[in-house]
Amino acid sequence: MGETIKNRYEFVVLFDVENGNPNGDPDAGNMPRIDPESGYGLVTDVCIKRKIRNYVDTIKEGEAGYRIYIKEDVPLNRSDSEAYEYLNIKDAKDLKKKDPDADQKIRDYMCQNFFDIRTFGAVMTTFVKAKLNCGQVRGPVQLGFARSIDPIISQEVTITRVAITTESDAANKSTEMGRKNIVPYALYRMEGYISANLARKVTGFSEEDLDLLWEAIINMFENDHSAARGKMAVRELIVFKHSKELGDCPAYKLFDAVEVSRKSNVEYPRKYTDYQVSIHEDQVPQSVEVIRKI
Repeated sequence: MGETIKNRYEFVVLFDVENGNPNGDPDAGNMPRIDPESGYGLVTDVCIKRKIRNYVDTIKEGEAGYRIYIKEDVPLNRSDSEAYEYLNIKDAKDLKKKDPDADQKIRDYMCQNFFDIRTFGAVMTTFVKAKLNCGQVRGPVQLGFARSIDPIISQEVTITRVAITTESDAANKSTEMGRKNIVPYALYRMEGYISANLARKVTGFSEEDLDLLWEAIINMFENDHSAARGKMAVRELIVFKHSKELGDCPAYKLFDAVEVSRKSNVEYPRKYTDYQVSIHEDQVPQSVEVIRKI
């Protein structure tokens, strides 16, 4: 997989949505997620990871070392059992009997073969029927929730369709009504962390993996367009590269150096240029490199 990363990173991602639903809330009729106290829009880390996984899966198409563990229509047991077959082990009870280091070998096998485990980590214990236990892996890449720069207003839009569901309904009407929830416009900010220490000790996350991660973040919406999500695009990827494995300063100082504000003459933002993005590099230690990927 190449050389393991040696530097700690933090990064800020700015992405926007226009006339779409970036992340529906199943507990609220699939309306856009929102902080009820402040009105700010939210997008979960799980949602963003799904986009990254999908991009890597699309680009690599199951290439050795870049398969995806958390994948639609692929049971976790199926992937877990591969490691057992590789080490010729029947089930979890047979682990220690076979080899005292078998549990570590199984985790290593999963990290080497699955990009998302190597990146985000995973809980790989499925005891229900198959009695498989590939352990737990804490990944070096961690994402926070994305939050909108301004409070959002979710709109419920009524739509009509000419395709009628049943024969009996078709005799009485020519159209049916429906609804979709959208955000007219919102700019979201997400912050992330990459630990070189965990990469070295646990998963072996490499420089090649890091380059693929940046590519996936930049393009995560480009092959994921749909009518429900509207127009979504990554606008900024700002990376802070520390000079050493454990870093040069607290992450919050670097995040505070990135200021995103609405322009003074804009009351209702409706496009990315209604905002101004500033990086206060005087607040960043000289040993930390600032890289704008977009």
